Amino acid sequence: QLQASGGGAVQVGGSLKLSCFAPGGVNGFGTMGWYRQAPGKQRELVASISRGGATKYADSMDDRFFIFRDNGKHTVYLGMNSLKPEDTATYSCYAVSIFNDRIKYWGQGTQVTVSS
Repeated sequence: QLQASGGGAVQVGGSLKLSCFAPGGVNGFGTMGWYRQAPGKQRELVASISRGGATKYADSMDDRFFIFRDNGKHTVYLGMNSLKPEDTATYSCYAVSIFNDRIKYWGQGTQVTVSS
């Protein structure tokens, strides 16, 4: 349902842009967003964007991350700036069905590694 990409290894202060592509389009999705999970830590919500474009971010993102949605390209992006070692994690995108908000679709994870 969803194809995540864009992860990689960067140094502290670097930037990455993650992409979450929906081959079948995004018309069937409401809110979309990104979670991350670091080794030994709980999964945490990074950012989300509603069908109408309203965004939410975790407090720990400190305005370094931004999420945007290009419905024409069937893609949600997560831009990440000023990356820190603590941003190292596997990032996974998700999408909530507009027909049943208890149904959530997931993409595979993409690894982000930030080294000092």
